[in-house]
Amino acid sequence: MPYQQPFLFVDGIDSISENEIMGHYTFKKEETFYEGHFKDNPITPGVILTECMAQIGLVCLGIYLLKDQISEATKPQIALTSHQMDFYLPVLPNEKVTVISEKQVFRFNKLKCKVKMLNEKGELVCRGVISGMLKV
Repeated sequence: MPYQQPFLFVDGIDSISENEIMGHYTFKKEETFYEGHFKDNPITPGVILTECMAQIGLVCLGIYLLKDQISEATKPQIALTSHQMDFYLPVLPNEKVTVISEKQVFRFNKLKCKVKMLNEKGELVCRGVISGMLKV
């Protein structure tokens, strides 16, 4: 992964195939963005939820799809090209979420995925479409 703390939003990958990935992350109460979003009632910013879905649903899946081209000498470069997201429920500190991503298109190293995020109760937190370019 081309990320590290404090900007890594992947705790683990639960399953992966050529067409789908499922992973999870727990938003720890010590995350710095909670300090100012919102005072005395912290919730996870939508941009961070989108980033979590992009890291699991686009980057991890993209690395898996390009695994035969990646070596220790090569480092994949990833650029988010577009996203459309709808938000339904807040994510609170110490809440674990699951991201499920389904590949829609992977052509000329451009990956487009339909993603969704569920909370621990299995409720839909947000969903949308994310696209990005991958280069090895």
